[in-house]
Amino acid sequence: MFTSLFAFSISAILPFIIILFSFIIAARSSSDREKSSPFECGFDPKKTARIPFSLRFFLLAVIFLVFDIEIILLMPTPIILASAQPLTFIMTSFLFIMILMVGLLHEWREGSLNWSY
Repeated sequence: MFTSLFAFSISAILPFIIILFSFIIAARSSSDREKSSPFECGFDPKKTARIPFSLRFFLLAVIFLVFDIEIILLMPTPIILASAQPLTFIMTSFLFIMILMVGLLHEWREGSLNWSY
C-alpha cells in the first residue's frame, strides 16, 4: 500500500516540478533591444522587416485547405459503402456533399473565389 502511494505521489509531483523548472529556464527578457530588432549584418535595417500581406492569397490558401480536408473526408466513402446500409450511406453521402456544395456556393457568391477584382 505504501509503495503504490509513494509511486502515485512521485508520478504526480515529478511532472509538476519538471514543468516548473522548464518555465524557469525558458524565461527570456523581452526588453533587450538587440534581440527584438531584425538582424542585417550588424547594420540598422533601412526599411521595415514587415512586408505587405496579401489578404486574398491568405483567403485562397484557407479555402484550399478547407477543400483539401473535405476531399480527405470523402476518400474513405468506398470502404464505408461495403460496411454500411445502402440507404444510410446514400443519405449521409448526399447530406455531406450538399453541405460542401452550399459552402462552395456561399464562397462563390461572396466573391472569395475571384482572384482578379
